[in-house]
Amino acid sequence: MYARFARHPVVLAGIFASYFGLGKLGFAIGGWTTGAVAVWPASGLALASMVLFGPNVWPAVFAGAAVAYLSATGQFATSLMLAIGYVLESLIGAALVDRAAGGIDVFRSARTSFRFAAIAAAVAAPIGAAAAAGAVFMAGGVTTPALPYLMMRFWLASLTGMLVVTPFLLLFVTSRRPRVRWLEALEAVVLFALLVFAGLVVFGGRFPSDVKTYPLEFVLVPFLLWAAFRFGRREMAILMVVLSAIVIWGTLRNYGPFARPTWEESMILVQAYICVMAITGIVLAAVVAEHKHAEIQLREMASTDPLTGLVNYRRLLDVLRTEIARSSRTHRPFTIVFVDMNGLKKVNDKYGHLVGSRALCRIADALRRSCRALDTPARFGGDEFAVVLPETLEEGAQVVLQRIYDRLAADLDKPVLSVSGGLAVFPRDGDTPTLLLRAADKALYEAKARSKKGTPSPEKEEELKTGTLF
Repeated sequence: MYARFARHPVVLAGIFASYFGLGKLGFAIGGWTTGAVAVWPASGLALASMVLFGPNVWPAVFAGAAVAYLSATGQFATSLMLAIGYVLESLIGAALVDRAAGGIDVFRSARTSFRFAAIAAAVAAPIGAAAAAGAVFMAGGVTTPALPYLMMRFWLASLTGMLVVTPFLLLFVTSRRPRVRWLEALEAVVLFALLVFAGLVVFGGRFPSDVKTYPLEFVLVPFLLWAAFRFGRREMAILMVVLSAIVIWGTLRNYGPFARPTWEESMILVQAYICVMAITGIVLAAVVAEHKHAEIQLREMASTDPLTGLVNYRRLLDVLRTEIARSSRTHRPFTIVFVDMNGLKKVNDKYGHLVGSRALCRIADALRRSCRALDTPARFGGDEFAVVLPETLEEGAQVVLQRIYDRLAADLDKPVLSVSGGLAVFPRDGDTPTLLLRAADKALYEAKARSKKGTPSPEKEEELKTGTLF
C-alpha cells in the first residue's frame, strides 16, 4: 500500500529530515561521550520507514544518519561507517518483520509484537551497535577493553528507539481512526494528565520530601494497564513516548530512582526501564485488543446464523422484545413476517444438501435485499425465516413480501425457488413474542394451504421462473 510512495521525493525528503532531526535530538539528550548516545530514536524511525515503504528508502536513511553524525562529530569516515551500520540495521530488521512478524500489522497481536521485540533486540539493534562501535573503535575513540561496553550502550540506545518510536509511527499511520466520543476523550485527557503528574512526582523531583530518588518507578505501571484496557494500541504507543520523555528528562536533571553518580550508569538504567515498559505495554495492549475482538466474534456467533448470516432465533426474540417495548411506548404498531421455502426436501433429494443449503442462502439474500436498514431479517429455523418490520402496518408488510417474491422470480440461478409468506401485527395479533410468532406461523400455513393448488410441480420447477405469491 505504501511501497509505491517509496521513491517519491517528498517521502525521501521527509525521512531524511526526520532522521536528521531525531538524530540531533538524540545528541541533545545525552551528547557524544566516548562515541555513544543515550537514546537513538532515529533507529525507530528508520525501521518504521522500511516496514512502511520498503527497502527503497534506504538512501534517505543513509543520508540522514551520515549528516547527523557528521554535524555532531566532524568525522567524515566514521560518520559514513555509522550510517552504513544503521542502514543495515533497519534493512535487515524490516525484512525480518515483514517475513516473520506481519509487516505493517506487526502490532495486531501479542505473538507478532513479541516477535518484533525479539527481532529488534536480537538482530536489528546488535547489527547497528556492532557497526557503530566498530566505527568508533577504528577512529580511535575507544580502547579494546572498553569495546564491549560501548557496543552495549549503542545496542541499548538503538533498541530503546525501536521499541518506543517504531510502534508509535506504525500504529499512528496504520490504525483506523475510531469515532471519538466526548467521554472517552475526557478520560484520555485525564489519563495523560495523571501520567504526567505521576511522572513528575517520581522522575521530576516533585516528590514531597528532601529525597528525590526514591525507587517509585512501579507507580507508573497502572497507567499502562489503564491505557491497555480502556483504549488501544495507538494510545499505548503515545503514552510510551510521553513516559519515555519524562523519564529521560527527569533522570538527566538527577531526579528519580535512576539518578546515579555517573551519566553512563543513569542512562543504562533508564534505557533498560524504558525497554521493559515498552515491551510490556505493546504486548499488553495487543492482548487486550485480541480479547476484545474475540468477544465481538463470540457475540456475533451467539446471535448470528452460521449458514445464512442472518440473526438467529435467540437474537430474533431480543429484537421482538425491544420492538414490543418501543411500540408500547410510542403506540406505533409493527409487523413480523414469516417466510417459508417451498420444497426444500425435494431440492435436497434431487440436487443434494449442498444445493439445499445454497438455496437457503439465496432466500436469505432476497430477504436482506428486500428490507430496509432498520428491519431485522432472521432465520427462524430450518427453512423458515422471519422479518421484523418496525413501525410498519400490514400493507407495508405485503409490499416487503412482494419484493421478496419479485427478487426470487428474477433470480436466474437454479433450481427455481419459491416461498410462502404470512404475517402478524402487534398488538392486533399478540402482545408477546410467543403470541406474535405463533400468529405469523399460523398465517403462513394458512397461506400455504390456500395456495397449494398453485404450487409448481417438481417436473416444472426447471421451466418456471416465478416465485409463488400468497
